[in-house]
Amino acid sequence: MDDAPTAWVPRMCVLASGSAGNCTAVVIGGPSRPRIVLIDAGLSPRRTRALLAKLGLSLEDVCEVIITHLDHDHWNAGWCSGLPARATVRMHRRHLGRAAREGMLHHRTEPFEEAFELEGGARIAPALLDHDSLGVVAFRMEFESAGTLGFATDVGRPTPRLIGHLRGVDVLAIESNYCPRLQAASSRPAFLKARIMGGAGHLSNAQCAEAAREIGPARHVVLLHLSRECNRPDLAAEGHRGAPYGLTISSQAEPTPWIDVAGVPRKRAEGPGPMPDKVRTAARAPEQSVLFA
Repeated sequence: MDDAPTAWVPRMCVLASGSAGNCTAVVIGGPSRPRIVLIDAGLSPRRTRALLAKLGLSLEDVCEVIITHLDHDHWNAGWCSGLPARATVRMHRRHLGRAAREGMLHHRTEPFEEAFELEGGARIAPALLDHDSLGVVAFRMEFESAGTLGFATDVGRPTPRLIGHLRGVDVLAIESNYCPRLQAASSRPAFLKARIMGGAGHLSNAQCAEAAREIGPARHVVLLHLSRECNRPDLAAEGHRGAPYGLTISSQAEPTPWIDVAGVPRKRAEGPGPMPDKVRTAARAPEQSVLFA
């Protein structure tokens, strides 16, 4: 990619996001000493290494892995032996028991319940939210150099706790999992549809857009975890029409462009307006394209 990270501005790239695996890279160091934080590691070590190399980065520069929850598309057990020696895995204390029972506990695991600091100048504030039986963690990341990043996926519904925790971040990465119409028309079994749409599963496109409006990100929104069967990028983007932020749509197939976490806030548009002035998609296939407006 021609916009690889430079200087000391925190930047993020969603390597892949979807039911086949989720992984986001946040670079908090400069080119001479990059420090990579992975949010979720649901891809195989081999694929992650290849995607990082494509971005001009090395797996050896991964220093932290922060886990939202232990579904297999967010934490691949291959990482128990596939991480660099210095890397630490951070997961919520509530998830430790399942990780131990299922052989998913890395030998350098640091549990958290409250906010914690990372070397390199980042403060991570977690919020445990509803998702299945053990919950999922949304993160507010505040960088000493500049900027704030909010990250929320598999959060079920846009609760006041979620909104309050992420309000006013510079960049918001949030799931936009499904279109209710496509979900209802799909061949999925009734129990799965109920799980997804029942308030402890995933956010719909409309719920995502509602959450983004309430959170009010200053610069950019990144849409995560689009369902390949029950969503399309154009449907996910529609709810953000007229928004005062740039929009990037992640995919399962390709990394997103780099997104600066710090920068100049955008001006709010008047009236309903067009799509955000910069809509970007990671996907390359024609059926996954999003028109620029």
